[in-house]
Amino acid sequence: MIDRGIALPYYRLHVVPAVVALASPTWQREVWLDPDQFEDLDYTVNVLFDDFCDADNPLPWLGQCLRTEEEVELMARLGTAINAVQDSAGADARNEACLDSPGWAAVVTAAARLAQVLVSNDHAALSKLHDAGHRWPLGAALPTSETENQGVDS
Repeated sequence: MIDRGIALPYYRLHVVPAVVALASPTWQREVWLDPDQFEDLDYTVNVLFDDFCDADNPLPWLGQCLRTEEEVELMARLGTAINAVQDSAGADARNEACLDSPGWAAVVTAAARLAQVLVSNDHAALSKLHDAGHRWPLGAALPTSETENQGVDS
C-alpha cells in the first residue's frame, strides 16, 4: 500500500465521518430519522458524491482526500452500493425507504470496510508524524526526560 498523502485534509475531515455514518445503522436511525438533526442520507451522499469526493469516480481523488488505491477501490464499491439502493428505492425516496431497502445491507458492509481502512490509514499517518517528532497540540514540547517519556510509546 502506497500512501499518497492528502492534499485536501479539510475534505477528508468530511469524507471520513460520512463513511462512518454509513457504516452505523444505529447512527442512521437515531440521527438521520430525527427531523431536528441536520445530517441525513442526502447530506451524506452529497459529501461523498458531490462536495468532497466523487464515489462514482474516486480515482481523481487519490492524493487529494483518499490516501491509497485501496481507499479508491473501496469508495467505488460504496458508490456502486449506494447507487443500487437509490435506483431501486427511487431518487426521491425518503431516508426510511433507503434504510429499509434490501440493498442497504450492502451499503453498510461496504462503508464499514472503507471506514476501517480510512481510519487505519489515518492512524498510521498520524503515528509516522508522531515518530518524526510532531506533537499535538502544535507547539507542545517534546519530553525531556525518561520519566516524562513513559507511556508515550506504549
